[in-house]
Amino acid sequence: MNRVTTTIRNSLAFKVVFSTLALSLAVIYIAGSALNSQLASGIKQVNLDSALIEARSTIFSAQYRFVLAQSQSNTEVKKVVDDVISSATTLMSNENAYEVVFLKRPDNTSRVMYEESSNGVDIASVPSDLRESVRKSETLEWRYIRVNYLGGEDIPGLAIGQKVYIPNAGNYEMYILFSLTNQNATLTLIQNYLFLTGLFLVLLIAFITWLVVRQVVKPVREAARIATEFTAGDFRQRMNVESQDEISTLGNAFNEMAESLEKQIARLENLSRVQQRFVSDVSHELRTPLTTLRMASEVINSFGESFDPILARSSELMVAQLDRFEGLLEDLLEISRFDAEVAILEPIDFDIVSLINRCAGDLEWVAKERSTDLRIYSIVEVVIVTADIRRVERILRNLFTNAIEHAEEKPISITIVANENDVAIGVRDFGVGIDQSTLPLVFDRFWRADPSRARARGGTGLGLSIALEDARLHNGELDAWGYPGKGAHFVLTLPRHAGQEINSRLIKPTPDDHHE
Repeated sequence: MNRVTTTIRNSLAFKVVFSTLALSLAVIYIAGSALNSQLASGIKQVNLDSALIEARSTIFSAQYRFVLAQSQSNTEVKKVVDDVISSATTLMSNENAYEVVFLKRPDNTSRVMYEESSNGVDIASVPSDLRESVRKSETLEWRYIRVNYLGGEDIPGLAIGQKVYIPNAGNYEMYILFSLTNQNATLTLIQNYLFLTGLFLVLLIAFITWLVVRQVVKPVREAARIATEFTAGDFRQRMNVESQDEISTLGNAFNEMAESLEKQIARLENLSRVQQRFVSDVSHELRTPLTTLRMASEVINSFGESFDPILARSSELMVAQLDRFEGLLEDLLEISRFDAEVAILEPIDFDIVSLINRCAGDLEWVAKERSTDLRIYSIVEVVIVTADIRRVERILRNLFTNAIEHAEEKPISITIVANENDVAIGVRDFGVGIDQSTLPLVFDRFWRADPSRARARGGTGLGLSIALEDARLHNGELDAWGYPGKGAHFVLTLPRHAGQEINSRLIKPTPDDHHE
C-alpha cells in the first residue's frame, strides 16, 4: 500500500490526470445541474400550461352544463354532476386523463350534497391552502400535491381548482387533479441520461488527458532515466529525438548537455589521473635523494659536538627539515592512495583506550614544551574495537598534535564514550579557536588557520584531511567545532567493527561549556 501511495505521489502523469478529472468533474457537474434545472423547469412549465388549458376547458364546460340545468330537478342535476365526474378516466390507463373532485364550500347551507370525486380519489388530497385560495379568487388556482386514493395508492399530481355554482345545491369548488407520474418519469430519464453522458465525458477526458500527458511525460521519464545512468557513471546514454516539436528541442538540448558533460568529466578524470600519477611519481622519486640526504645529515650531525655553534645549529635545522620533508612525502603518498581509491583497511582487535593513553604519553614532552597537558576522561577502562590500528593512531596523533599547537598553554580534554555499536573520542582545547567563517575549511587539503607560511608552528595542512579520509574509510565521521577565543572541539566517531555504519553520535561537536 505504501509503495502504491509513493508511486502515485511521485507520478506527474497521475497528478495531471487527477487534477484534470477533478476540474472536469466540477465543470460537468455545474453544467449538468444547470441543464437539468432548465430542462426540468421547461417540462414542468409546459405541463402546467397544458394542464391549465385543459382544466379551464373542463371547468368551463361543467359550468355551462350547470347553467343549462338550472330549471331542472335535483335528479337531472345529479345526473349532470355524475356525467362530469365519469368523463374523467383512470389516471393509470390514460396519460391525458385526470380526476375530478367536487367539494362543498363552507358557507354553503344547502342540504343537497354533491361532494364526491372520480375513481375513489380521497377528497383530502386537496390541500386546505388551495381551497382557501380558490374561495378568494375568481380565476384558476393551482398547487402541486400528492393524489391519494382510498385504496392506499399515492402519486404525485397537480391540482387546479375554481368556484362553480351547482343548481339546487349552491356554491361548490371544482378541482381537476392531473397525474405527474409521466412527467417525473421523464425527468428521471433525463437525469439518468445526463449522468451517463457526464460519466462518459469524464472517462473520455481522462483517456484523452492520459494520451496527451503520456506524450509529454514519456520523454521526461526518459531524461530522468538517462540522468540516473549518468549518476551511475554511464555517459553513453542519449535521448531518442524523432519529432520537430518542443520535446525534440528539449531532447536535443539534453543530448548536447550530456555530450558536453561527458567530455568535461573525461577531461577532469584524465587531469585527476595525471595529478595522482604526478604526486605518486614525484613522491617516490624524491624518496631516493631524501634517503641519501638523511644518511648524509646523520653522518654530519654525529660530529655536531666538534662543530662551532653556528655550524651545529645549521646541522640540527637540516635534520629537522629533512624530518618534516619526509613527513610531507608520506602525507602526499597517502593522499594519492585515497584519490586512487586503493587505500585499504587492515582491521584487528585492539583496546582504543590503551591506544589513546599511549599516543598521549608519546606527545607528553611536546605538550610540556607548550606548557599544556593532555587529560583523558573515560568511564570504562577498556573499549575493544575492530579497526585499522595504524590509521586510528594517525587520526589520534593528528588531533592531539593539532590541539597542543593551538591550546595557548591551557589543558586539553580527551573524552571517550562508547556503547555496543560505536565509540566516540572528543578532543577539546581552550586556545585560539576557529572563526565560524573558516570552520567548513578545516578539513580541506593544505588549508591552515594561519595564512602566514612563515610561522614557527603548523604542518603541511594535510593532517586533518587525511584524518577525515581515515575516519570515513572506517565508515566513521570526524566533526569539528570552534569559536574565536574559546577553543576548538574535534569529535571522532567510529563503529566498533570497521565497515559497519555508525548508529549514533555519542559526543556532540558543540561542547556543553559553550555559551555565545
